[in-house]
Amino acid sequence: MTELNANTPLPLVPEPLPPSRGQLREIWRQFRTHRGAMVGLVVFVLILLLVGIGPLIWRIDPTYVDFRARNLGFSAAHPLGTDQLGRDTLARMMAGGRISLSVGLVAMAIALTLGSLIGLLSGYFRRLDAPLMRVTELFLALPLLPLLLLMVTLFREPLGKSLGPAGGTFLLIVIAIGATSWMQTARIVRGDVLGLKQREFITAAQSIGTSELRMLTRHVLPNVISPIMVAATLGIATAIITESALSFLGLGFPPDFPTWGRLLFDAIDQMQMYPWRVILPGMFISLAVLSVNYIGDGLRDAMDPRIRGR
Repeated sequence: MTELNANTPLPLVPEPLPPSRGQLREIWRQFRTHRGAMVGLVVFVLILLLVGIGPLIWRIDPTYVDFRARNLGFSAAHPLGTDQLGRDTLARMMAGGRISLSVGLVAMAIALTLGSLIGLLSGYFRRLDAPLMRVTELFLALPLLPLLLLMVTLFREPLGKSLGPAGGTFLLIVIAIGATSWMQTARIVRGDVLGLKQREFITAAQSIGTSELRMLTRHVLPNVISPIMVAATLGIATAIITESALSFLGLGFPPDFPTWGRLLFDAIDQMQMYPWRVILPGMFISLAVLSVNYIGDGLRDAMDPRIRGR
């Protein structure tokens, strides 16, 4: 048997390589075969273009009140009509979409960061697994909508005084949604990390004394990116639905800052006379959520090697 001495080189650890261009092309090829994912991607990109570039073309102020143009139907001057105060519905739809999607993206980022961190620590460190999973199960057992309503009711006024009505409400809603939406991501990441710890390159890296921080950042995290990306797409849809529900209940943004859920709330009283005021924001919420869900399904299939190889 060969003995190791100070001059004997240590064995190289087979680190996981980042996806090559060929692998990325294969993932994209598999993604394109998912018809629902491609349709969802096109729809979501169109929605992003509408709310991002649309206000630069359609320059009507969404908060401008014109009592002489109240309750107008579809016309060249107002393609989607006006509301009971004479505000342009198209401008409000675009402004509302920008706010709703921003809430979804920021809340998703918070939930994803928190869930991924807890999942990594719980899956890798055995001593942290039990307490972190008990905390996760506690959050899963909480009634989330009443909890959100309580958080908004208690903190909206103090934050509004400190940061302004829009800034305070935005910060409160994204933190509230993000802090109550991380549990599924944590459980998914934990499961993948537990399986990853049995791999040969992890054992080899541990045998040569690799630090825990380097193990997590260089060996573990790159291999759980796929479920994190899928969870990110589904998290956007969840955040949009939750923000719309809060706004529909009148606990979201103030009336001067329209969101799709706020537009639904404002249209309740006149729903029978002007049904399109309910149909339009509801349709955009549904399209955004469905498109993101289909994108998530496509990413999950494309990034799963067991399916990609078929």
